[in-house]
Amino acid sequence: MTDTNEQTTVVRETAFDLSAYLTRQKARVEAALDASITVTYPEKIYESMRYSLMAGGKRLRPILCLATCELLGGTEPMAMPTACALEMIHTMSLIHDDLPAMDNDDYRRGKLTNHKVYGEEIAILAGDGLLAYAFEFVARETRDVPPQRVLEAIARLGRAVGAAGLVGGQVVDLESEGSPDVSERTLTYIHTHKTGALLEACVVCGAILAGASPEQVERLSRYAQNIGLAFQIVDDILDITATQEELGKTAGKDLQANKATYPSLWGLEESRRQAQRLVEQAKAELAPFGEGAAPLSAIADFITRRTN
Repeated sequence: MTDTNEQTTVVRETAFDLSAYLTRQKARVEAALDASITVTYPEKIYESMRYSLMAGGKRLRPILCLATCELLGGTEPMAMPTACALEMIHTMSLIHDDLPAMDNDDYRRGKLTNHKVYGEEIAILAGDGLLAYAFEFVARETRDVPPQRVLEAIARLGRAVGAAGLVGGQVVDLESEGSPDVSERTLTYIHTHKTGALLEACVVCGAILAGASPEQVERLSRYAQNIGLAFQIVDDILDITATQEELGKTAGKDLQANKATYPSLWGLEESRRQAQRLVEQAKAELAPFGEGAAPLSAIADFITRRTN
């Protein structure tokens, strides 16, 4: 009986067309993002914000938000403002991460980084503008969701991006750069905050907007924590194994900056095994949600298969 159930699960996962799903959802997100910011006076700051926001990418973060909301009975319009805000926040983090004071990178998503096009001063302000606008956008554009849920989603976003989340992870990353003895615990702290916190917010905010129970939010939070760390492990692997053309950004930056990475701690093969283990744990958290969780399950698998 166990073998039959396992076989059925594999068939169901295989039957889900993730490529078509991501293409469809990405197109919807792109349209919403394009409509979210118009160029007005002073034109340069809005152009700079749009330049990075519309520079492409997989749009996994907003797609995760939409998928989770719909899993729990919500609708795309309920979650789309928050989905867009998450991408604005993510874009802000990329603009600032690429600055000379941080990673000093010239390319992002195959294009010149924001500061290379608009200068460092405007790039900093563009990131600031996107961060502030993200919260305004959620508060102003969210429809058909009880105000208390919107407030909770905004609070989650704030925590994910602040000192308890992305900013805190970035600080420890900077402090650890060049250190010969960064521990696994410190490295995990960096990445669960710098990368994982925003990915977790994507899933959790989608659940909150749909009216999820505390138990559902907790289960989905564990799913997101696992895929967030797996995502970063794969990023570390790709920094070593992929080319600049594949990544759309400078390859080998971690090695050049003498940063601690999972491959430097575990080696490539063990890093791959650990990423796969985290994905399997993430998928196990989705079991109570049934077939409706197929998009989230497939996205978890995609994380370990991606090439950029």
